[in-house]
Amino acid sequence: MKMRWHIAILLAVMATGCALEEKKETVEVAEVPVIELAAADTSLHKNYVADIHAEKNVEIRARVNGFLEQIYIDEGRPVKKGQLLFRISNKEFINDLNKARANVASARAAARITELEMERVRVLVDKKVIVKSELDLAMARVADAKAKVAEALTTVDDAQTKIGYLSVRSPFAGVIDRIPLKMGSLLDDGTLLTTVSDISHVYAYFHVSENEFLQHQKSSTDNLQENEEAKLVLSDGSTYPHVGKIETQEAQFSDNTGSIAFRVKFGNPKNVLKHGASGNIQLVTELDDRILVPQKSVLEIQDKSFVFVVGQDNTVKMQSFTAQLRISDYYVVKDGLKPGDKIVYEGVQNIRDGAQIKPRLQTIGSIVAAK
Repeated sequence: MKMRWHIAILLAVMATGCALEEKKETVEVAEVPVIELAAADTSLHKNYVADIHAEKNVEIRARVNGFLEQIYIDEGRPVKKGQLLFRISNKEFINDLNKARANVASARAAARITELEMERVRVLVDKKVIVKSELDLAMARVADAKAKVAEALTTVDDAQTKIGYLSVRSPFAGVIDRIPLKMGSLLDDGTLLTTVSDISHVYAYFHVSENEFLQHQKSSTDNLQENEEAKLVLSDGSTYPHVGKIETQEAQFSDNTGSIAFRVKFGNPKNVLKHGASGNIQLVTELDDRILVPQKSVLEIQDKSFVFVVGQDNTVKMQSFTAQLRISDYYVVKDGLKPGDKIVYEGVQNIRDGAQIKPRLQTIGSIVAAK
């Protein structure tokens, strides 16, 4: 009886062991996307949010008080340089001009009288009838009279200038924006009449963070330089047909955003781009014979970069590498990795060093092309 009991226990243990071994054998290995690194010539695209501004965008404001007497243009219409836009009515300026001209005539007459008086005094001094100091006094009166003539002429110029402000003209060729006021409106000095935009060329401003800016400066592939070409992707996702060029950059980083602004100039022959529009500046970086590692394949630990390299037995091993620069969603490898290395493409946060995986191979070329 006792022997039978021992045999039963032995059989139960063997059955349990077999069940555990069978369960262990049926554990599925996780399938993980893997890429094989290769050195190749690659074009990487980096997009930056951009604000579009007209090359010239000027507010047209009244420079005198008066009534809006006439509007000669309409909203959205093109205008030429010097074209008459508005007429302001103010009869007081005409009265001021007539008064100023009358003062000029009076001042000139007074100056002429002092000149004749001076000549009379000069004759008397030559004949030694009066002392020379009387002549000096007469000459001073002439100088004072001439000064009053010059003052009166200045008043005329001022009145004429104000009358000139009654005719509002376009400072350059462009397109008229909204006209908020109607004819008959009372205007104050500085009242906004409209805005004129010259959109034959436009500026697109985009911002680059300080870290990315420094990486570009250290790189031989820096494309944030003057005269570098840039593309514009419009808000509907289409690419603007004309290529722009980087013209300049700001002198300092913004205190609020920690970024620096760049300006790209685009031709706008069909007036497709408008002042205040938005889009994305796209910069293309050409890389010759470089190894690229996707950002999602990298773990950043204490300022070091790591990837999981897949061995021949499909076991992963964490390995560090040095990046030359980071462009868009990729690291450009300087050392630590070589062509032919297979690394885990994504999901690296859920993998531990030494784990065994079932690799699903993808190529870096197909990943870059899909971007």
